Amino acid sequence: MCNLYTMNASVDELRRAFGPFRGDTANLPSFGDIYPNRAAPVLRAEDDELVLDVMQWGFPGPTAAGRRPVTNVRNLASPFWRSALKSPERRCIVPVTRFCEWTAEPDPETKRKRKVWFGLHEAEHPVFAFAGIWRRVEEGRAMAFLTCEPNELVGAIHPKAMPVILNPADVRRWLSDEMASACALAVPFATERMRQFANP
Repeated sequence: MCNLYTMNASVDELRRAFGPFRGDTANLPSFGDIYPNRAAPVLRAEDDELVLDVMQWGFPGPTAAGRRPVTNVRNLASPFWRSALKSPERRCIVPVTRFCEWTAEPDPETKRKRKVWFGLHEAEHPVFAFAGIWRRVEEGRAMAFLTCEPNELVGAIHPKAMPVILNPADVRRWLSDEMASACALAVPFATERMRQFANP
């Protein structure tokens, strides 16, 4: 489960990667390490335009209050996610510069699990996007992002899942197509287009 990522891209880099958008771009704060329950930038569709928003990472849990937020969407057939997935206006993209997975076993010296960072090759855009969904909550808006089977690179560290990374050409499809077509994008990103980093 991905529970840490970074978003260090500028507004101009976001526009180069995803096209024009509106929103309060003059006051976009600096984002470094993003953990669950923290605010993060998101792009969502509204009236056929992209809108830059800031949302809390993590949906409220499906049962009793006090549970940790649900940050990753794995079972796309679950009724818990269905209403958001069915509605294009409830889908979003989550800009990312790198994401982290933790090693399964602790480091022999430190006795702690080690962070391993992943991103795209330098030839790619400096920022890419996870396929996300969002909902209104008492505090404003909250988002989570989809996961899928890992590719070979990520699977060597975290064999259960990886975030769904969208190709630039698939962003509009994710934000506008009917549910089956949009959810068909939940596949592992090409291993050869990714790299592993020692540090963020």
